[in-house]
Amino acid sequence: MDNCIFCKIIKRDIPSYKVYEDEIVYAFLDITQVTKGHTLIIPKEHVTDIFEINDTLAGQVFARVPKIARAIEKAFPDIQGLNIVNNNRELAYQSVFHSHIHLIPRFSVEDDFDITFGNNMEKYNQTMMNEIAGKISAEV
Repeated sequence: MDNCIFCKIIKRDIPSYKVYEDEIVYAFLDITQVTKGHTLIIPKEHVTDIFEINDTLAGQVFARVPKIARAIEKAFPDIQGLNIVNNNRELAYQSVFHSHIHLIPRFSVEDDFDITFGNNMEKYNQTMMNEIAGKISAEV
């Protein structure tokens, strides 16, 4: 895609700090470096988000995540954890509309990164949960 920053990075029109590349994916350091080693994995084929990616490409892209995660762990022996983040669409904080996976190494609780989940358990009873599960199951 002509105006996609990640497509331009893949074509080397824009420089990046390459971590890994093969025929399916390109992985490079996120320029923001939320934490040291923060890496993005992108498919070379332009797909906007998880809703556009086909099963074959998704399997190929996600199959590379552990390999790159292990490389980050080996590169930084003091790593204490790793967040894998995939934002889809603007409301979910996607800012570049080329599907990508963030690998964010965690070194301490003082890292400049936080994910918190609200607990809305009291808003849903068993009937509601069964209804929600049924709606999703019917579409799989």
